[in-house]
Amino acid sequence: MKKLIFKVLKFFIFFAFGAFIFWLIYKDQDIERIKSVLKNEVNYFWVIISLFIGLLSHISRTLRWGLMIEPVSHKPRFINTFLAVMVGYLMNLALPRMGELSRCGVLARNEKISFAKLIGTVVAERAVDMVSLLILLALVIIVQFNEMLSFMHSNPEIESKIYSVILSPVLIAGIVALIIVILIFRKTLKHTFFYNKISNVASNLKEGFISIGSIRRKGWFFFHSAMIWILYYLMLYVVFFAFDFTKHLSPVAGLTTFVLASFGMVAPVQGGIGAWHFMAIEALAIYGIAKHNGIIFAFVAHTSMTLMMIILGSLSLIILPFVNRRNEKITGPAV
Repeated sequence: MKKLIFKVLKFFIFFAFGAFIFWLIYKDQDIERIKSVLKNEVNYFWVIISLFIGLLSHISRTLRWGLMIEPVSHKPRFINTFLAVMVGYLMNLALPRMGELSRCGVLARNEKISFAKLIGTVVAERAVDMVSLLILLALVIIVQFNEMLSFMHSNPEIESKIYSVILSPVLIAGIVALIIVILIFRKTLKHTFFYNKISNVASNLKEGFISIGSIRRKGWFFFHSAMIWILYYLMLYVVFFAFDFTKHLSPVAGLTTFVLASFGMVAPVQGGIGAWHFMAIEALAIYGIAKHNGIIFAFVAHTSMTLMMIILGSLSLIILPFVNRRNEKITGPAV
């Protein structure tokens, strides 16, 4: 009962946090103007193309996950793996990080694969994705360093805030104090909940990377690892062409927006709501896109992605029993 209450509270806390950010962004906007732009000024052809590219990225992720499962079990059917991935996306919209457990549970039931082994593959997958995102961030910083400096110089209030935070005596003193506490009480800290949590995460990441070495078709694994992120990027970038105020932006501007917005999606809120919008709007501002236009772009791009996940995830839940009906008759219900 306590676990159920905790999960319900966790859901509402995360949702409230994301909704609050979303409200802060949109509360002072001209709703009638937004409606007018959505009705008359958006080329939805590019939004549809974006969703098709998104579907391809989900297929690529499905194929990569299948490659990761092969060394620890039998090769799962593509249809079950794909449906499990989509159910995972749907569950993430309900509760952050629930999707990983959900898709492992779906595939474990329908393919008779160990749930623990599937969790191991997802840990490895998440490790690869995080490294990929950090590499993209480093690339953006290197390529767009001058543009970011220019943006800060043209927005002195933002520049001063950043410098005030970085050079804050309170922050510096806090970091020094934290280091001293860790050095003095390092033996005691090893027995704390937070240390064990961090240690377990680090251990899981290590095991995840080691497990990648057992993948038989490594070429295809790295191909899909790259393709997933290329398709994610293209999914966002083509939406630029749906608006007159963003269609002139370069592919590099699209990459910057994509990477920064992706960190918004990593935030522990359902579907990145609020956080994704904020990061995308701020990224577009670097390239001179007015906030009221960035807000509309973020709304269209994020809403289209979210609706696709809801529709495909819901259809997957409906289809799964029919796809596996024959297996149930042959092997009996999973226990």
